[in-house]
Amino acid sequence: MSKVVVVYHSGYGHTQRMAEAVAEGADATLVAINAEGNLPEGGWDLLAAADAIVMGSPTYMGTVSWQFKKFADASSKAWFSQQWKDKVFAGFTNSATMNGDKLSTLHYLFTLAMQHSGIWVGTGMMPSNTKAAQRNDLNFVGSFSGAMAQSPSDSSPDEMLQGDLETARQFGKRITEVTARFRA
Repeated sequence: MSKVVVVYHSGYGHTQRMAEAVAEGADATLVAINAEGNLPEGGWDLLAAADAIVMGSPTYMGTVSWQFKKFADASSKAWFSQQWKDKVFAGFTNSATMNGDKLSTLHYLFTLAMQHSGIWVGTGMMPSNTKAAQRNDLNFVGSFSGAMAQSPSDSSPDEMLQGDLETARQFGKRITEVTARFRA
């Protein structure tokens, strides 16, 4: 079985809910970046042992949170020794608006994965983009690069739409399936 680690920062709990859904779909271990931008004890070791690293951050001002950026900068130690080379990578994000420049955040995560010589996995999902589509449909936000969710700024994490969370779960499942192919 593949070892998948979901490393994420969540400012208000919405990205944490996404991380939990991705982890559920991938049967993954969660590693939360704290409010100071640090990993918990043993977090770096979990990432070193992982077959796949899934990164998540809210989209703030068109990119990752500063806490996630601190983690990314600290990953230069793993980069220098190419410790994460050929690992499978994927990413997800959430913002308050439908667009919210989430693709910019996914591009940041993709670039970080490529700097680590990783292999990127997209959603593999068709968007729900017909007139009959409903906001709770799978991949309603329509992302191919990674999972995206939208949560109004005045909503609680408990109010996240089930369609966005199911998109995250299915994305996690896909990451595990693709990772297994590379381990074969």
